[in-house]
Amino acid sequence: MATMVHDERHPNDGYSPDMDGKTHETTYNGFIVFTTISALVVIAWVLALALGGIKDAWLTGIVGVVASMIAGGIGALFPNVGWRAPAVVVAFMLLALLLA
Repeated sequence: MATMVHDERHPNDGYSPDMDGKTHETTYNGFIVFTTISALVVIAWVLALALGGIKDAWLTGIVGVVASMIAGGIGALFPNVGWRAPAVVVAFMLLALLLA
């Protein structure tokens, strides 16, 4: 009977010798950070549109969009900050939507 699963151990965490496992993991982690920051920036944009459309506070929405773009850039350039910078803008936009 043939087995469907390879049960032999690979010395490089499952990567073949042709692949650079460390570079692959670094690229994957960078992709995850970029996706998280981008998602938070887009959420801030949606909240800005909601703030302008529902509360008629377009100036606050525009400030939120600009702030989210700056925060996303800061989060992308400084890994220690990461997703926290756009998350702060999302929190302020949500607070503005609730209180305006």
